[in-house]
Amino acid sequence: MEFEIVKNIAVIRFDDQKANAIGPIFIDQLNSALDQALVDAEAVVLSGRTGMFSGGFDLNVFKKGPLASQQLMSSGAQLLLRLFTLPLPLVVSCTGHAIAAGAFILLTADTRIGTTGNFKVGLNETAINATFPTFGSQLALARLNPSYLTRSFVQAELFNPIEAIAAGFLDRAVGSETVLEESIEVAQQLAQLPTDAYVKNKLDIRSPYIHAIQESLGVDESS
Repeated sequence: MEFEIVKNIAVIRFDDQKANAIGPIFIDQLNSALDQALVDAEAVVLSGRTGMFSGGFDLNVFKKGPLASQQLMSSGAQLLLRLFTLPLPLVVSCTGHAIAAGAFILLTADTRIGTTGNFKVGLNETAINATFPTFGSQLALARLNPSYLTRSFVQAELFNPIEAIAAGFLDRAVGSETVLEESIEVAQQLAQLPTDAYVKNKLDIRSPYIHAIQESLGVDESS
């Protein structure tokens, strides 16, 4: 995972040369990068590599047994909650496929800029005989277009980037050669807004979903 500051914006790139699977190392590295961003930056951009944002949780971890699976789901949920409540503007540069937990990262962000092309975005859990934990249902309810909710959440429909805008996973889609540049520009624009008001208003409109996720995780909401 790469971290750099570009004109007061923390740009965090992940590229494992595969599916950018979300496993223990990914989670630890992203949390460390977010820690640094809170010190050094005024907004955050998350980016994958060309053609792949993230394929979701690392399925190899689930093969290790119930304990490893539970630990990954717990730490993954905590990471998604952190992104959803981040006290800085958060922009995602969706550079390609974003599936399952990769798509959930999109739902945590304030602005999502995708890449046009033959890419898939969405939640495939039903198709692989998986059910959603509370953080999944709450993020979907918070951000997806209600008219697409059943198609996405229940029927496991995957969308191309243009369709993903209508569904609520993305806000717009641009060419791959400009997606990161435009994401940084948007982050810079958002960073110009008063931070305290930005964060309070973001948390206020998300509060019912935040509280439901916190309750499911046993998080002390006063902390």
